Amino acid sequence: MIRVGLTGGIGAGKSTVAKTFIERGAYHVDADRIAREVVEPGTPGLAALVEAFGPEILAADGSLDRPALAARAFVDEESVKTLNGITHPLIGARTQELNDAAPADAVILHDVPLLVEGHMAPFYDAVIVVHTDADLRLDRLVNLRGMDADDARARIDAQATDEQRRAVADIWLDNSGTPDELAAQALQVWTERLIPLRDNHLAGAPAPLPTDAVDADETWAAVGARVVNRLWAILGATATKIDHVGPTADPSAASAVPVIDVEVTVADQAAAARAAELLSASGFPRLPGAAEGLHATVDPGRPARVRITVAD
Repeated sequence: MIRVGLTGGIGAGKSTVAKTFIERGAYHVDADRIAREVVEPGTPGLAALVEAFGPEILAADGSLDRPALAARAFVDEESVKTLNGITHPLIGARTQELNDAAPADAVILHDVPLLVEGHMAPFYDAVIVVHTDADLRLDRLVNLRGMDADDARARIDAQATDEQRRAVADIWLDNSGTPDELAAQALQVWTERLIPLRDNHLAGAPAPLPTDAVDADETWAAVGARVVNRLWAILGATATKIDHVGPTADPSAASAVPVIDVEVTVADQAAAARAAELLSASGFPRLPGAAEGLHATVDPGRPARVRITVAD
C-alpha cells in the first residue's frame, strides 16, 4: 500500500480530487471526519474536553458546541496545548486503526486540510496540493458556500501560504478552472503517477531512472529537500546524516541527469543493514544490478537514488 496526502487551502477544491480518487478505488481517510468522531457524545474524547474546559462547551443535546470550545481553547498557548494533547492522540490512534484495516494493495488517501501546518508531509509517499488563488477561494466561499466574507478571509489568512504548500507538494493541481477540468487533472495523476507508484511499491521495483542530461532546473533543490525529509521520516535515528548530493544539488550546474542523489550516512554495518530494510519497505528498494547499499524510489514522478555509506 501507499499513503497519499491531499491538502490545500479552504475552498481550494480538495473534495473534487478526493471524489475522483475514491471513485477509482482509493481508500479514503478523512481527517476532519475523524476529528469529529473522536469527540462525539459518549466518547472518552468528549469527556476529557469537558473535564479540561468545563460543561459550558456542551450543546443542549450533549454534543460538542465547537464555537464554545473555541472560545475557551484558543485564549492562550497553554489552552491550545491542552486541546491538542487531548485530541491529537485520539485522532492519531483512529487514523492508525483505519490504515491497518486497509487492503495490502490500497492507495490510502489522507484528506488533511492542515497537512502543511502539522508538518506531516514527510510521512507520505506523495503529497498532492490543490491550489486556487486566495481571491478566487474567497469568492467561492462567500458566493457558493454562503460564508461571511470576514470569516472566510480570516480562515484563509490563518492557513499555510502558497509558498509553504508548494515547498511540500510532489503534485500541484491548479483549480482555477472548472470542477470537470480539475477532475481531469486528478484522473491523470491517478493513472500516470499514483497507480504506477503503488504497483512498483507492491513489486518492490524501482521506477526507471532517466539517463539523459537536461538543462538545470531551479526546482531540483526543493525536490531534494523533500526527498531528504522523507528519508529522515523513514530512517529516523538509524541515520546520522542525510544529504542531497551530486549534480542536481549543485546550484552552478548548467545541466544534469534529473535524478535526485542522496547520501545516507550510518554509524556501522548493522545500521547499514537496518537502513536497507527500512528503505526497501518504504518505497526505496534495492536498485537491481547495482552495488549493495544503492537504492532507488518507486515513484515515477520523483526520480531519486539513495546510497547508504558507513561513517569512517
